[in-house]
This record gives sequence, C-alpha cells and structure tokens, in this order.
Amino acid sequence: MNAPTSARVIPMDESGAFPRAPRTLDETGLPLLFLVELATKLLFLRGQMRLTEISHHLHLPASVLEALLAFMRSERICEVVRRGETDGDILFGLTDSGRARASEFLGRCKYAGPAPVSLANYVEQTDLQSVTRMRITREDVNEAFRGLIIKPDVQDQLGAAMGSGRAMFLYGPAGAGKTYLAERLSLLLEGNVAVPHAIMVDGEIIQVFDPLIHTPVDDGQRPAGLDNLQRADLRWVRCKRPVAITGGELTMRMLDLDYDMSTGYYQAPPHVKANNGIFVVDDLGRQLVKPEQLMNRWIVPMDRHHDYLALHSGTKFTLPFDVVLVFSTNLMPSEVADPAFLRRLGYKIHIGPMNEDEYRNIFTRVCEERGVPYDEAAFRTLLDEYHKVHNKPLLACFPRDIIGQIADLARYRGEPARLTPDALHWAWHNYFASR
Repeated sequence: MNAPTSARVIPMDESGAFPRAPRTLDETGLPLLFLVELATKLLFLRGQMRLTEISHHLHLPASVLEALLAFMRSERICEVVRRGETDGDILFGLTDSGRARASEFLGRCKYAGPAPVSLANYVEQTDLQSVTRMRITREDVNEAFRGLIIKPDVQDQLGAAMGSGRAMFLYGPAGAGKTYLAERLSLLLEGNVAVPHAIMVDGEIIQVFDPLIHTPVDDGQRPAGLDNLQRADLRWVRCKRPVAITGGELTMRMLDLDYDMSTGYYQAPPHVKANNGIFVVDDLGRQLVKPEQLMNRWIVPMDRHHDYLALHSGTKFTLPFDVVLVFSTNLMPSEVADPAFLRRLGYKIHIGPMNEDEYRNIFTRVCEERGVPYDEAAFRTLLDEYHKVHNKPLLACFPRDIIGQIADLARYRGEPARLTPDALHWAWHNYFASR
C-alpha cells in the first residue's frame, strides 16, 4: 500500500474555502511510510492510546487512521492492547519491534505533532486565499482609519496600495507615525485563511503555524467524536489573515528555513508565516545587514510572487510569496534601493510633518485622553516659542510624548496636570535633551 505524492485538488468544505478532511490515506497527499513514522513516534512518546486520542493529536479522521493502524498491525509495528465497546475505545500500543523502529525514527526527526499537508496542497490553498483577491474600497479605508488624524491623500495611497496587494515603501522623518500606520493596515485585511500546522517537502517537516503570528478563529467546526474531522481538515487552522512585524533584529539568515539539528525539522521564515497577510519590515536601515542586501533578497519574490528556499540536504523548492510587503524607514527611497528595485515597489508613500490644524487636533485629543485641560494659549506658546524657535517639525508623536512628560511630572509632584509655562518648558527640554 503506497500513498502517492503527486499533487491533488484539495477537497473543500461547504464554504468552498476551507480544506475538507481527507477520507482515505490517498487523500492526505502524504506517503504511507511517512504516516507510519509519525504514528509510531506518537505512540512511543505517549504510550498506549485510543483511536480518538490518536485522531486528536495527529488531526486525522478515524477513516484514515483505521487504514493506517491496520497496515501497522500487519507489519507488527503496533497491536491492539484492549478492545472497548466502540471502535473509538480500542487501545493501541507499540510492539517490541515498533518501539525499536520508533527510536530509529526519532533519531532522524522528533516531530510528532499534527500531520503536515503536502507542498502541492499548500501552494494551491495559498493561491485560493491570496491577498490579491481582497477588494478594498474607500469606505473600508475610512472605517479602518476612523478617528485618526491623517492626510486624505496619504489615506488614499494606503488604501490603493493594500487593494493592489503590491509592496509599499513608507518613508519620512522619525516620529511621523509610519510604524503606527503600517500596523493599522491590518484592519484592512478581510476574511479568514487556512494555515497549516506544518508542510512536508521531500520528506522533511516545515512548521508554519506560529501562535505569535497566527490568530485562530473559533468557527465551531470541531465537534467531539470520531467524525469530528469530516467537515474540515484540522491539519489546517482557520485564522485571521496574519500580520508579521520585524525590525532591527532582522537578518538575512532569518529569511531562510531555520533547521533545528536537535529536533530534525524546520521553522518557516517570517515572510512564509505571513503568507496571505502583511509582512512589515520596520526601521529599515537599522538592521545589521545593509538595506541593499534585503532589497536584493526580495526582488525576485516581489516580481514573481514566489520564493526559492532550500533544505539542508540541498533540495531547492519554491513557496508562494503572497504578502503585502511593507517597508517603513527614515531613509529616502533612493538611499536604500536602486531604480530596478524601486520600479517593483508599487507605492512610495511619504509620511511627513502635519499642518497646524492637524497638530492641534492630535494635541487636544491627547489632552483629553490624559486628563490634562487643553489651553489654546499654551498650545500657541508651544508652536511659537518652541517648535519655531528650535526648528522642530510638527510630527504626530510629539503631542503624546510632551503631554506624557507633563502628566508624569504632575503625578510625581502629587498635583493636577496643567499646561503651564513651567510645565511646557520642563517637558520640552527634558524630551529633547536641550538646555
């Protein structure tokens, strides 16, 4: 009995968007011997298990496991330890031969979690739920940015960029709000996606699901019992579209598969975990690696929408590159990339200083949030005697930071926070480290 490894169309559930549980070994898209290894390792690590327990841990339905365990029994790898009143109560355990083989299997790879999906099925599912299939309208953007003080033309640029699915480059001075706007773009992600616990490539396991990036959605499709996998394939997790954010810690090595020699399997790089969502590279230029190197690493994936990765054995393969790639930087576009790369950046969006009315709106809002009475005279003093004299632009971050300093000082002194001349003077020079 051999399960073919060729590509297969993924059976879908009633919604037409989420993979339906496999009903046979063949429909898993995985080699039979791989599934034998996985089940053997599970029984070795957890001891005797009921069919329902095996199903819960491997995320495979009873119809698949019954055929798998029957094959393992014929090969004298496992045996029935005790029969129950129902098929689900049958207790399985390894034979002496099975335990010996489990030690051999674990020596190669210690992965004994949910069964992976095939590379072909992952590619197909990622395409079905591509970010480019989203339709984002001006009304969507207005709702996502409701309550923000943002220039209308910048808001339209961000909305059009998200709707296109193309990469965008947010640039401007530090404190203008680039990072906040990049994170706010997640509100424009619509719909849920299927994220696999892991995928299998050339017999190797690559773990994809990451609770730090993926937020599961409880859709009620996990009823109890042996048939709990008949409606949805629980090798996939229904999640919100992912948002991955990385900053100065990003290195070139992080963009490749991370192989753990102690466990024998891989972690997917962050941009793969972010597939069907957003991948934000914050503070571009602060990484140890040069910006040009990062740009060159992504020039082909951005153009062709797939990325080339390699296993430690040397096997190379492609994975979808289906992310809205967002760069946020204090540098000018011409400082970090050549013209060839800049052509592939769909949108270059400048996030700059605010005008006086926009700055006042933020200032009054922060005063209200911090319980500091707004004073127009104090605000004029801030503009005329501090911003203009010290040649500081009106950046979105300053009101929150300056008023925060005033509130901190008042709390320390045990008195109400007020926009007094002394408080403004103290906060300004303390914040900007000036005399």
